[in-house]
Amino acid sequence: MSEYTVPAQTRIGHVHLKVSDLDKALGFYQGLLGFEIMQRYGNQAVFISAGGYHHHIGLNTWYSKDQPPASRKSPGLFHTAILYPTRRDLAVILKRLIDARYPLTGASDHGVSEALYLDDPDGNGVELYWDKPRDQWPLDADGMLLMVTEPLDLPALLATIDQ
Repeated sequence: MSEYTVPAQTRIGHVHLKVSDLDKALGFYQGLLGFEIMQRYGNQAVFISAGGYHHHIGLNTWYSKDQPPASRKSPGLFHTAILYPTRRDLAVILKRLIDARYPLTGASDHGVSEALYLDDPDGNGVELYWDKPRDQWPLDADGMLLMVTEPLDLPALLATIDQ
């Protein structure tokens, strides 16, 4: 097989999740995170987005209605990553999570990005993050990207709300 590199403009368009309860999932993705409903298919599926895109996230109960979460040790999706445009936007959603007393499972500075980790009501991992400017990304001595996992300073992140 010949060598192939995906085009640089390629991006992940959406994620489609199996959920056990559509209303509970919407309470999280729409009610807490603020996504808009773009289209609903009765009580079995809904497509949601940010900014009027046709959909960033699909939610359905076609195979999963009233089922328990998948085992953490089973193969499958590790997390869905939702990219916020600015550090302040990430701070605003962090404050929303704190005000709602929604538990985080982690918070990391990856050198290239800052990320909050949590689980949706079905135990699906969710990463909320923003990318630092490319000229701030850490590189090793050979110029290769050097991502890290360091603790994220949450008070400093929250302080950006007032800036």
